[in-house]
Amino acid sequence: MSKRYKITKIVILSVVVLLAVLAGALFTASGALKKAKYLDPWKRDYAEQIEDPRVQLVAHGLLAANGHNMQPWKIRLDKQNPLMLYLYTDNERLALESDPLARQTLVSQGTFLEYMRVAGEHLGYETEIKLFPDGEYDEQKLSESMDQKPVAQITLSKVQPQANPLYEFMFLPDTNRMAYQPDALTPEQILGLQKTNTWEGLTLTVLNDKVNIEKLGAYGVEGTDIETGLKRMNDESAGIFRANEYQKNKYRYGFSFEGQGTTGLKKHLLQGMITIIPSFNNEEAATKLAVQATQTAVDHTPAYVLVFSKDNSRTSQVKAGMLYSRLILTAHEEGLVMQPLSQVLEEYPEMREPYSKIHKEYAPAGETIQFLIRVGKPTQDTPLSMRREVTDLIVE
Repeated sequence: MSKRYKITKIVILSVVVLLAVLAGALFTASGALKKAKYLDPWKRDYAEQIEDPRVQLVAHGLLAANGHNMQPWKIRLDKQNPLMLYLYTDNERLALESDPLARQTLVSQGTFLEYMRVAGEHLGYETEIKLFPDGEYDEQKLSESMDQKPVAQITLSKVQPQANPLYEFMFLPDTNRMAYQPDALTPEQILGLQKTNTWEGLTLTVLNDKVNIEKLGAYGVEGTDIETGLKRMNDESAGIFRANEYQKNKYRYGFSFEGQGTTGLKKHLLQGMITIIPSFNNEEAATKLAVQATQTAVDHTPAYVLVFSKDNSRTSQVKAGMLYSRLILTAHEEGLVMQPLSQVLEEYPEMREPYSKIHKEYAPAGETIQFLIRVGKPTQDTPLSMRREVTDLIVE
């Protein structure tokens, strides 16, 4: 065996060992072997282990879509009536930069309530939902008002369980940010989505013609470009980004790589790199990737759904959220997935121009656009997102 061959062999072995050590370090930093406790609420038997029917329904509401995955919900169980509970907005879970008026936060109360309602039908409980039983918030003292006034009073009545087909889809991810298949929505699918709206004061429109697809896609990209170009928005997102399994198990809310559709080995490699070298996830690169991802998404979108409210009251915002949950579940039933393009509808100074433009063009009668939603058939599945323990939502 030649000396040159021995040296080459040693070099190759050294590289292999080095790569193995590096991979081990990355997977350790990622927490690859940690149990993903933050996914426990998605398990079908999670709610079954709970005796109190009110908390059983809360465990289902917890799975609902919500702005920035902040999960801004608090529950107070009535101490006199074992079938009554109250939903409050958690004023410590607000996205104050991107949602300064808390519109998305109130919409998220509605998504929660609708999941509770659907679960109630399946489990044999009729849910009487009374919105803002003590009146709407004092907008001048919003945070204090959120703590004092419930969004809803929910009263349960025992009835025969009903086979609601939407129940099965509550355990699927609510948002798919990937490219969609080019297939046009069928008339049956469009009708199914339109039928979800039973609220007076809300309007739902499905747009699938080329002109509107291009216009709405451009609004989506513009909104993303503006938001990701603002340091305070990026700082807010960075503050709730969970870089590894340890952080996800600790906080159980916010953003993670799964939101970008990243799973498996790639997820752990990225989590490991960003944990060891936080600067790897620099603001400029993240901004560029976000805009590119939105552009790819809108370039592969066969239809959009717009949800309008006649006014922008807190009650209308909650109702819009209830409608959105119904839309998500119905879309799954129709073999479709969705993604809200929220940025262009956000209410802060830098977004004022595109916000005004899209409202002038699509809501000329003065309605508020509560949702701009991509819809289509998926090209790939997306992973589940973090959820807190249901007991963390319950307060005295």
